[in-house]
Amino acid sequence: MPSSTGNLIVISAPSGAGKTSLVQALIGRMDGISSSISHTTRVRRPTETDDEDYFFVSDSTFRKMIANGEFLEYAKVFGNLYGTSKTQIQHMLDAGVDLLLDIDWQGARIIRQAYPDAISIFILPPSEAALRERLVGRGDERPTVIEERMRSAKSEMSHFEEYEFLLINDDFERALDELGGVIGACRLKTASQRRHLGPDLGRLVAS
Repeated sequence: MPSSTGNLIVISAPSGAGKTSLVQALIGRMDGISSSISHTTRVRRPTETDDEDYFFVSDSTFRKMIANGEFLEYAKVFGNLYGTSKTQIQHMLDAGVDLLLDIDWQGARIIRQAYPDAISIFILPPSEAALRERLVGRGDERPTVIEERMRSAKSEMSHFEEYEFLLINDDFERALDELGGVIGACRLKTASQRRHLGPDLGRLVAS
């Protein structure tokens, strides 16, 4: 496992579970935490900003990055490619930043192989009906796309037991508090404190 001082936090959820909103709200609430920005070939939505929400790249550019071994993990989702940059992750962890990775269950498996100490959290919607309502409420998806996302969501949710922590997003503020609580507790783990404090911890216990 690469040496680092920050915690790597993997967060997965089906599309429509509220994961992105929770992550953004948590970053605004907690110090020392940030989210990894993935590369994608997906078309940018009107509400999204390049280099902030994603690095939007062409299919040819993405495939060159794959060939150059620049991704820690990548996957094809709904016909679009998504990837996590190796150098971006390690640079931020080395700087002591707790880094949130918003990836699917397949990517989470790869991340845990490279970073065995990574914290993993799965977020579920309160019900299938609530998930469908959220997807329809976006207003930018055709009925066929919504059905495809519902099928994908069921597949994604079947892997929740692979994660350390499970949150149900039935109330946004409560789910946000729970997410912050999980990360706060993980920061106090002995292994995390040892990485963060480094030699200072050794001097303290030796005195």
